[in-house]
Amino acid sequence: MTTAPTVVDALALATAVADDLVVATARDTHHAIARRAHGLVRRGAGPAAVPAEALHRGIAATVYGAVGLTFRGASLALARLADAGVGPALEDGPRGRFVNAAVNGLIGDEIRRERPRLAIEMAVRRDGRDVPLTPAGVNRAFPQATDRIVVFLHGLCENEDYWRRHRDRLGSTYGETLAARGWTPVHLRANTGLPLRENGVVLASLMQRLVDAWPTEVARIALVGHSLGGLIMRASSAVVADGDAPAPWSRLVSDVVTLGTPHLGSWFAVGADHASRTLARAPEVAAFGRIIDRQAPGIHDLIEGLAHDVPPLPHARYRLVSATLTRSPRHPVAQTIGDLLVTPRSAVGRDRRGTDLFPGAEVLHLGRTDHFGLLNHPDVHTALARWLA
Repeated sequence: MTTAPTVVDALALATAVADDLVVATARDTHHAIARRAHGLVRRGAGPAAVPAEALHRGIAATVYGAVGLTFRGASLALARLADAGVGPALEDGPRGRFVNAAVNGLIGDEIRRERPRLAIEMAVRRDGRDVPLTPAGVNRAFPQATDRIVVFLHGLCENEDYWRRHRDRLGSTYGETLAARGWTPVHLRANTGLPLRENGVVLASLMQRLVDAWPTEVARIALVGHSLGGLIMRASSAVVADGDAPAPWSRLVSDVVTLGTPHLGSWFAVGADHASRTLARAPEVAAFGRIIDRQAPGIHDLIEGLAHDVPPLPHARYRLVSATLTRSPRHPVAQTIGDLLVTPRSAVGRDRRGTDLFPGAEVLHLGRTDHFGLLNHPDVHTALARWLA
Protein backbone atom coordinates (compact mmCIF):
# COMPACT_ATOMS: atom_id res chain seq x y z
CA MET A 1 0.00 0.00 0.00
CA THR A 2 1.30 3.48 -0.88
CA THR A 3 0.96 6.57 1.28
CA ALA A 4 1.57 9.05 -1.54
CA PRO A 5 -1.48 10.14 -3.56
CA THR A 6 -1.67 8.84 -7.12
CA VAL A 7 -3.55 9.92 -10.20
CA VAL A 8 -5.91 7.01 -9.54
CA ASP A 9 -6.76 8.58 -6.16
CA ALA A 10 -7.78 11.73 -8.00
CA LEU A 11 -9.91 9.74 -10.46
CA ALA A 12 -11.63 7.93 -7.59
CA LEU A 13 -12.46 11.28 -6.02
CA ALA A 14 -13.71 12.65 -9.34
CA THR A 15 -16.15 9.78 -9.85
CA ALA A 16 -17.41 10.10 -6.27
CA VAL A 17 -17.97 13.82 -6.75
CA ALA A 18 -19.74 13.16 -10.05
CA ASP A 19 -22.21 10.93 -8.21
CA ASP A 20 -22.55 13.17 -5.16
CA LEU A 21 -22.86 16.47 -6.98
CA VAL A 22 -23.75 16.02 -10.64
CA VAL A 23 -26.10 13.04 -10.43
CA ALA A 24 -27.63 14.00 -7.09
CA THR A 25 -28.14 17.61 -8.21
CA ALA A 26 -29.80 16.55 -11.46
CA ARG A 27 -31.99 14.03 -9.61
CA ASP A 28 -33.13 16.43 -6.89
CA THR A 29 -33.79 19.24 -9.37
CA HIS A 30 -35.70 16.89 -11.69
CA HIS A 31 -37.85 15.59 -8.81
CA ALA A 32 -38.63 19.11 -7.56
CA ILE A 33 -39.68 20.30 -11.01
CA ALA A 34 -41.70 17.13 -11.59
CA ARG A 35 -43.53 17.51 -8.28
CA ARG A 36 -44.52 21.03 -9.15
CA ALA A 37 -45.57 20.08 -12.70
CA HIS A 38 -47.59 17.07 -11.58
CA GLY A 39 -49.19 19.16 -8.87
CA LEU A 40 -50.46 21.54 -11.52
CA VAL A 41 -51.66 18.61 -13.64
CA ARG A 42 -53.51 17.04 -10.71
CA ARG A 43 -55.34 20.24 -10.00
CA GLY A 44 -56.39 20.47 -13.67
CA ALA A 45 -56.97 16.81 -14.57
CA GLY A 46 -58.06 15.18 -11.33
CA PRO A 47 -57.21 11.64 -10.05
CA ALA A 48 -56.46 10.29 -13.54
CA ALA A 49 -53.08 12.06 -13.47
CA VAL A 50 -51.83 10.10 -10.42
CA PRO A 51 -50.79 6.87 -12.28
CA ALA A 52 -48.79 8.90 -14.80
CA GLU A 53 -47.01 10.72 -11.99
CA ALA A 54 -46.16 7.45 -10.24
CA LEU A 55 -44.84 5.96 -13.48
CA HIS A 56 -42.66 9.01 -14.09
CA ARG A 57 -41.24 8.84 -10.60
CA GLY A 58 -40.49 5.15 -10.95
CA ILE A 59 -38.67 5.56 -14.25
CA ALA A 60 -36.68 8.55 -12.97
CA ALA A 61 -35.69 6.73 -9.77
CA THR A 62 -34.51 3.72 -11.79
CA VAL A 63 -32.43 5.81 -14.20
CA TYR A 64 -30.79 7.98 -11.52
CA GLY A 65 -30.23 4.95 -9.30
CA ALA A 66 -28.47 3.07 -12.11
CA VAL A 67 -26.26 6.03 -13.01
CA GLY A 68 -25.38 6.66 -9.37
CA LEU A 69 -24.59 2.98 -8.80
CA THR A 70 -22.25 3.03 -11.80
CA PHE A 71 -20.33 6.03 -10.46
CA ARG A 72 -20.14 4.59 -6.93
CA GLY A 73 -18.91 1.26 -8.26
CA ALA A 74 -16.27 2.97 -10.39
CA SER A 75 -15.12 5.09 -7.46
CA LEU A 76 -14.81 2.04 -5.21
CA ALA A 77 -12.87 0.10 -7.84
CA LEU A 78 -10.50 3.02 -8.44
CA ALA A 79 -9.98 3.48 -4.69
CA ARG A 80 -8.92 -0.17 -4.38
CA LEU A 81 -6.46 0.24 -7.23
CA ALA A 82 -5.06 3.36 -5.56
CA ASP A 83 -4.66 1.44 -2.28
CA ALA A 84 -2.60 -1.09 -4.19
CA GLY A 85 -0.29 1.66 -5.45
CA VAL A 86 -1.48 1.57 -9.05
CA GLY A 87 -0.85 4.68 -11.14
CA PRO A 88 1.73 7.48 -11.26
CA ALA A 89 2.23 9.74 -8.24
CA LEU A 90 -0.13 12.71 -8.41
CA GLU A 91 2.46 15.23 -7.22
CA ASP A 92 5.34 14.26 -9.48
CA GLY A 93 4.45 17.11 -11.83
CA PRO A 94 3.17 20.69 -11.53
CA ARG A 95 -0.24 19.83 -13.03
CA GLY A 96 -0.91 17.17 -10.41
CA ARG A 97 0.18 19.51 -7.63
CA PHE A 98 -2.08 22.20 -9.07
CA VAL A 99 -5.09 19.85 -9.06
CA ASN A 100 -4.41 18.61 -5.54
CA ALA A 101 -4.04 22.13 -4.16
CA ALA A 102 -7.28 23.24 -5.82
CA VAL A 103 -9.26 20.25 -4.54
CA ASN A 104 -7.91 20.68 -1.01
CA GLY A 105 -8.87 24.35 -1.10
CA LEU A 106 -12.43 23.57 -2.18
CA ILE A 107 -13.19 20.60 0.12
CA GLY A 108 -10.09 20.25 2.27
CA ASP A 109 -11.81 19.20 5.49
CA GLU A 110 -13.86 16.59 3.63
CA ILE A 111 -10.73 15.27 1.92
CA ARG A 112 -8.97 14.94 5.26
CA ARG A 113 -11.86 12.93 6.71
CA GLU A 114 -12.70 10.68 3.77
CA ARG A 115 -9.58 10.52 1.57
CA PRO A 116 -6.63 11.34 3.85
CA ARG A 117 -4.05 10.25 1.27
CA LEU A 118 -5.05 13.26 -0.85
CA ALA A 119 -5.03 15.67 2.11
CA ILE A 120 -2.23 18.23 2.04
CA GLU A 121 -0.26 18.72 5.24
CA MET A 122 1.26 22.16 5.79
CA ALA A 123 4.96 22.00 5.04
CA VAL A 124 8.04 23.87 3.95
CA ARG A 125 8.52 23.11 0.26
CA ARG A 126 11.59 22.84 -1.92
CA ASP A 127 11.62 21.61 -5.54
CA GLY A 128 8.08 20.28 -5.29
CA ARG A 129 8.71 18.24 -2.11
CA ASP A 130 8.25 18.63 1.64
CA VAL A 131 11.34 19.58 3.63
CA PRO A 132 11.83 17.54 6.84
CA LEU A 133 12.05 20.02 9.70
CA THR A 134 15.13 18.47 11.23
CA PRO A 135 18.58 20.11 11.35
CA ALA A 136 19.81 17.74 8.63
CA GLY A 137 16.73 18.16 6.45
CA VAL A 138 16.71 21.95 6.69
CA ASN A 139 20.47 22.17 6.08
CA ARG A 140 20.13 20.07 2.90
CA ALA A 141 17.28 22.24 1.62
CA PHE A 142 18.95 25.56 2.53
CA PRO A 143 22.73 25.06 2.31
CA GLN A 144 23.32 28.83 2.10
CA ALA A 145 20.93 29.80 4.89
CA THR A 146 21.31 33.32 6.28
CA ASP A 147 20.07 34.71 9.58
CA ARG A 148 17.11 36.41 7.85
CA ILE A 149 14.16 34.29 6.72
CA VAL A 150 11.35 35.51 4.47
CA VAL A 151 8.38 33.14 4.51
CA PHE A 152 5.87 33.03 1.64
CA LEU A 153 2.40 31.53 2.01
CA HIS A 154 -0.01 31.27 -0.93
CA GLY A 155 -3.76 31.86 -1.04
CA LEU A 156 -6.88 29.72 -1.42
CA CYS A 157 -6.56 26.72 -3.78
CA GLU A 158 -2.97 27.68 -4.60
CA ASN A 159 0.42 26.12 -3.89
CA GLU A 160 4.00 27.34 -3.69
CA ASP A 161 4.40 27.24 -7.49
CA TYR A 162 2.05 30.22 -7.82
CA TRP A 163 4.84 32.54 -6.65
CA ARG A 164 6.59 31.83 -9.97
CA ARG A 165 3.73 33.33 -11.98
CA HIS A 166 5.03 35.41 -14.93
CA ARG A 167 8.64 34.68 -13.99
CA ASP A 168 9.38 34.11 -17.68
CA ARG A 169 8.26 37.66 -18.36
CA LEU A 170 9.67 39.44 -15.29
CA GLY A 171 12.85 37.40 -14.95
CA SER A 172 12.56 36.95 -11.19
CA THR A 173 10.32 36.04 -8.26
CA TYR A 174 9.91 37.83 -4.94
CA GLY A 175 12.02 35.15 -3.27
CA GLU A 176 14.85 35.58 -5.78
CA THR A 177 14.74 39.35 -5.44
CA LEU A 178 15.11 39.12 -1.66
CA ALA A 179 17.70 36.33 -1.81
CA ALA A 180 19.95 38.76 -3.68
CA ARG A 181 19.62 41.07 -0.67
CA GLY A 182 20.65 38.57 1.99
CA TRP A 183 17.32 36.94 2.82
CA THR A 184 16.65 33.21 2.64
CA PRO A 185 13.27 32.60 0.99
CA VAL A 186 11.12 29.81 2.44
CA HIS A 187 7.96 28.76 0.60
CA LEU A 188 5.14 26.95 2.37
CA ARG A 189 2.21 24.90 1.15
CA ALA A 190 -1.02 24.56 3.13
CA ASN A 191 -4.39 22.85 2.90
CA THR A 192 -6.36 26.07 2.44
CA GLY A 193 -9.69 24.30 2.82
CA LEU A 194 -9.17 23.81 6.57
CA PRO A 195 -10.50 26.33 9.11
CA LEU A 196 -8.46 29.52 9.16
CA ARG A 197 -7.57 29.46 12.84
CA GLU A 198 -6.67 25.78 12.72
CA ASN A 199 -4.21 26.55 9.94
CA GLY A 200 -2.88 29.38 12.08
CA VAL A 201 -2.10 26.98 14.94
CA VAL A 202 -0.39 24.55 12.54
CA LEU A 203 1.68 27.37 11.03
CA ALA A 204 2.79 28.58 14.46
CA SER A 205 4.04 25.10 15.31
CA LEU A 206 5.76 24.74 11.93
CA MET A 207 7.50 28.09 12.27
CA GLN A 208 8.87 27.20 15.70
CA ARG A 209 10.21 23.88 14.39
CA LEU A 210 11.76 25.67 11.41
CA VAL A 211 13.53 28.21 13.64
CA ASP A 212 14.74 25.46 15.97
CA ALA A 213 16.19 23.49 13.04
CA TRP A 214 17.65 26.48 11.16
CA PRO A 215 21.40 26.11 10.45
CA THR A 216 22.22 29.47 12.02
CA GLU A 217 20.70 31.64 14.70
CA VAL A 218 17.72 33.52 13.24
CA ALA A 219 17.88 37.29 13.64
CA ARG A 220 14.82 38.38 11.66
CA ILE A 221 11.70 36.89 10.05
CA ALA A 222 9.49 38.50 7.41
CA LEU A 223 6.08 37.05 6.55
CA VAL A 224 4.62 37.53 3.06
CA GLY A 225 1.11 36.20 2.45
CA HIS A 226 -1.09 36.29 -0.62
CA SER A 227 -4.85 36.47 -0.04
CA LEU A 228 -5.90 33.78 2.49
CA GLY A 229 -2.22 33.17 3.21
CA GLY A 230 -2.04 36.60 4.85
CA LEU A 231 -4.94 35.71 7.15
CA ILE A 232 -3.30 32.41 8.14
CA MET A 233 -0.11 34.29 8.97
CA ARG A 234 -2.05 36.73 11.13
CA ALA A 235 -3.78 33.86 12.89
CA SER A 236 -0.45 32.12 13.52
CA SER A 237 1.14 35.17 15.09
CA ALA A 238 -1.70 35.31 17.62
CA VAL A 239 -0.96 31.81 18.92
CA VAL A 240 0.62 32.00 22.38
CA ALA A 241 3.11 29.60 23.89
CA ASP A 242 3.48 29.85 27.67
CA GLY A 243 0.66 31.73 29.34
CA ASP A 244 0.27 35.08 27.61
CA ALA A 245 3.80 35.17 26.20
CA PRO A 246 4.04 35.08 22.39
CA ALA A 247 5.70 32.08 20.78
CA PRO A 248 9.48 32.66 20.58
CA TRP A 249 9.47 32.57 16.75
CA SER A 250 6.94 35.40 16.58
CA ARG A 251 9.26 37.67 18.55
CA LEU A 252 11.63 37.49 15.57
CA VAL A 253 8.99 38.75 13.11
CA SER A 254 10.02 42.21 11.99
CA ASP A 255 7.77 42.61 8.93
CA VAL A 256 4.40 41.35 7.74
CA VAL A 257 3.40 41.94 4.10
CA THR A 258 -0.07 41.01 2.87
CA LEU A 259 -0.98 40.97 -0.81
CA GLY A 260 -4.69 41.25 -1.56
CA THR A 261 -5.59 39.72 1.80
CA PRO A 262 -9.30 39.98 2.73
CA HIS A 263 -8.74 41.23 6.27
CA LEU A 264 -12.40 42.27 6.48
CA GLY A 265 -13.70 39.48 4.25
CA SER A 266 -14.16 38.89 0.53
CA TRP A 267 -17.20 40.21 -1.30
CA PHE A 268 -17.06 37.06 -3.45
CA ALA A 269 -17.38 34.75 -0.43
CA VAL A 270 -20.21 36.89 0.94
CA GLY A 271 -21.99 36.71 -2.43
CA ALA A 272 -21.61 32.92 -2.58
CA ASP A 273 -23.07 32.62 0.93
CA HIS A 274 -26.05 34.78 0.02
CA ALA A 275 -26.55 32.82 -3.21
CA SER A 276 -26.67 29.49 -1.38
CA ARG A 277 -29.24 30.82 1.11
CA THR A 278 -31.38 32.26 -1.67
CA LEU A 279 -31.32 29.10 -3.76
CA ALA A 280 -32.20 26.97 -0.72
CA ARG A 281 -35.62 28.64 -0.54
CA ALA A 282 -36.81 27.17 -3.85
CA PRO A 283 -36.93 23.35 -4.15
CA GLU A 284 -36.26 23.50 -7.89
CA VAL A 285 -32.81 25.08 -7.37
CA ALA A 286 -32.03 24.08 -3.78
CA ALA A 287 -29.58 21.41 -4.99
CA PHE A 288 -27.43 24.10 -6.62
CA GLY A 289 -27.41 25.98 -3.33
CA ARG A 290 -26.11 22.86 -1.59
CA ILE A 291 -23.21 22.71 -4.05
CA ILE A 292 -22.21 26.25 -3.09
CA ASP A 293 -22.73 25.55 0.60
CA ARG A 294 -20.48 22.48 0.42
CA GLN A 295 -17.43 24.71 0.21
CA ALA A 296 -14.73 24.14 2.80
CA PRO A 297 -14.39 26.06 6.10
CA GLY A 298 -11.41 27.91 4.67
CA ILE A 299 -13.76 29.52 2.13
CA HIS A 300 -16.44 30.23 4.73
CA ASP A 301 -13.79 32.01 6.81
CA LEU A 302 -13.33 34.48 3.95
CA ILE A 303 -16.82 35.86 4.61
CA GLU A 304 -15.64 37.86 7.61
CA GLY A 305 -11.84 37.63 7.58
CA LEU A 306 -10.08 38.41 10.86
CA ALA A 307 -11.14 41.42 12.87
CA HIS A 308 -9.80 43.14 15.99
CA ASP A 309 -9.67 39.91 18.03
CA VAL A 310 -6.42 39.15 16.17
CA PRO A 311 -4.38 42.34 16.69
CA PRO A 312 -1.14 43.03 14.82
CA LEU A 313 2.17 42.14 16.45
CA PRO A 314 3.23 45.31 18.31
CA HIS A 315 6.89 44.99 17.32
CA ALA A 316 6.35 44.25 13.60
CA ARG A 317 5.92 46.62 10.68
CA TYR A 318 2.87 45.94 8.50
CA ARG A 319 2.73 46.59 4.76
CA LEU A 320 -0.62 46.13 3.05
CA VAL A 321 -0.91 45.80 -0.72
CA SER A 322 -4.24 46.17 -2.51
CA ALA A 323 -5.13 45.96 -6.19
CA THR A 324 -8.04 47.10 -8.34
CA LEU A 325 -9.04 46.47 -11.92
CA THR A 326 -9.39 50.23 -12.34
CA ARG A 327 -6.58 52.74 -12.08
CA SER A 328 -8.09 54.47 -9.05
CA PRO A 329 -9.19 52.66 -5.87
CA ARG A 330 -11.99 55.23 -5.54
CA HIS A 331 -13.67 54.17 -8.77
CA PRO A 332 -17.14 52.62 -8.15
CA VAL A 333 -16.03 49.37 -9.80
CA ALA A 334 -12.98 49.24 -7.55
CA GLN A 335 -15.10 49.84 -4.46
CA THR A 336 -17.45 47.04 -5.48
CA ILE A 337 -15.21 44.22 -6.73
CA GLY A 338 -11.67 45.48 -6.15
CA ASP A 339 -9.21 43.04 -7.73
CA LEU A 340 -12.05 40.63 -8.66
CA LEU A 341 -12.08 38.99 -5.22
CA VAL A 342 -11.09 41.55 -2.58
CA THR A 343 -11.96 45.24 -2.27
CA PRO A 344 -9.25 47.79 -1.42
CA ARG A 345 -10.89 48.55 1.95
CA SER A 346 -10.69 44.93 3.01
CA ALA A 347 -7.13 44.54 1.69
CA VAL A 348 -5.92 47.39 3.93
CA GLY A 349 -8.17 46.57 6.89
CA ARG A 350 -10.09 49.82 6.96
CA ASP A 351 -13.88 49.66 7.29
CA ARG A 352 -16.44 52.23 6.13
CA ARG A 353 -16.42 53.93 9.54
CA GLY A 354 -12.70 54.60 9.12
CA THR A 355 -11.62 52.08 11.77
CA ASP A 356 -8.13 50.74 11.06
CA LEU A 357 -7.02 47.20 11.86
CA PHE A 358 -3.41 48.25 11.29
CA PRO A 359 -2.77 51.79 12.55
CA GLY A 360 0.41 53.20 11.08
CA ALA A 361 0.79 50.49 8.43
CA GLU A 362 2.23 51.42 5.05
CA VAL A 363 -0.24 50.91 2.21
CA LEU A 364 0.52 50.27 -1.46
CA HIS A 365 -2.19 50.29 -4.13
CA LEU A 366 -1.69 48.75 -7.58
CA GLY A 367 -4.09 49.90 -10.26
CA ARG A 368 -5.20 47.89 -13.28
CA THR A 369 -4.14 44.65 -11.59
CA ASP A 370 -6.18 41.61 -10.64
CA HIS A 371 -5.97 39.39 -7.57
CA PHE A 372 -3.43 37.00 -9.06
CA GLY A 373 -1.34 39.77 -10.56
CA LEU A 374 -0.18 40.46 -7.00
CA LEU A 375 1.79 37.20 -6.95
CA ASN A 376 4.59 38.66 -9.07
CA HIS A 377 4.32 42.36 -9.80
CA PRO A 378 7.18 44.77 -10.61
CA ASP A 379 5.98 47.37 -8.11
CA VAL A 380 5.87 44.78 -5.33
CA HIS A 381 9.45 43.73 -6.19
CA THR A 382 10.53 47.33 -5.72
CA ALA A 383 8.53 47.74 -2.51
CA LEU A 384 9.83 44.50 -0.95
CA ALA A 385 13.42 45.51 -1.66
CA ARG A 386 12.78 48.81 0.15
CA TRP A 387 10.70 47.40 3.01
CA LEU A 388 13.14 44.57 3.79
CA ALA A 389 16.34 46.52 3.23
